[in-house]
Amino acid sequence: MTSPNSSDKTMKLVSLVTLTVQNAAVALSMRYSRTRNGDMFIASTAVLMAEVVKLIASLYLSIRSEASLPAGIMSVYVHVWKNKVDTLKVSLPAFIYLIQNNLLYVSASNLDAATYQVTYQLKILTTAMFAVLMLGRSLHKLQWVALVLLCIGVALVQLAATTVAVVGSVEQNKLLGVGAAIGACFCSGFAGIYFEKILKGSDVSIWMRNVQLSLASMPLGLLTCLATDWTEIKNKGFFFGYDAYVWYLVVLNATGGLLVAMVVKYADNILKNFATSLAIVLSMLVSIMFLGFSINFQYIVGTVFVIGSIFLYSYQPPKKPTVATIPPDDTGFNSGLKHLKRN
Repeated sequence: MTSPNSSDKTMKLVSLVTLTVQNAAVALSMRYSRTRNGDMFIASTAVLMAEVVKLIASLYLSIRSEASLPAGIMSVYVHVWKNKVDTLKVSLPAFIYLIQNNLLYVSASNLDAATYQVTYQLKILTTAMFAVLMLGRSLHKLQWVALVLLCIGVALVQLAATTVAVVGSVEQNKLLGVGAAIGACFCSGFAGIYFEKILKGSDVSIWMRNVQLSLASMPLGLLTCLATDWTEIKNKGFFFGYDAYVWYLVVLNATGGLLVAMVVKYADNILKNFATSLAIVLSMLVSIMFLGFSINFQYIVGTVFVIGSIFLYSYQPPKKPTVATIPPDDTGFNSGLKHLKRN
């Protein structure tokens, strides 16, 4: 029989591995999908299909969390259809997340996986900025230092990337890749904080929220496909370039976040930071060994700055103990004088 402490340690280890692999796998898989030989699939269709898969998975998990199948179906009906206003509230973050996912494909098409991973950590900066502007939060000094370190680290990596050789004949625009990654960071920061603001205090489960998000995202995703890639879809077909690997990528993008949501309750900030840092290092190592990527000293220094900023930003300095002070008029001496005067 395993002890509670042993079980807790096991789940923390599982969480660390899951978060690390998921973070690294998304970056590496998206990069490989845009640089491999063969017909190139249309990115906007992959984003839409990921929402369809996520809706199916979220519906299953949401219904499964209820006592019975009828109760699960009724719960979905009540939260999605009867509470239409609540469902409509998530339309804006759903649209922003949709833009973010499309931008990430643009970034993965133009940046190597390691540089993409490091640059995308700027979402810490954008999230902090929107938290201050929209929620009125204040940052302590170490967090401001961390944000400065983050910007310096990303700048060093980008400057180093201009001299880093990438094997292969794939045409890529690094400026476009960086711009798309930064745009995705702004989308991530705004949508995350907006989502937190409108849904704070809600008792709706994470699975039901994903059902609402996917239902709002799907029509918007279809409009995005038609608006940006209609000619290509018309000429080549919606599923042009799809094979087993593309479907794997669709499922990974759809279920990766749900998988993280299942294990994240076992992960504290330190563990999450380790997972993010390990994912950056893992992406770098895999890129070097299998994707023809090479690095220099400046790139390593920039990456270290970024990883250090991740830990520093989440560090909470110990609160100074408050010393209770007694107002002069409430001391025993003064109270006694008042008592004598009254008598």
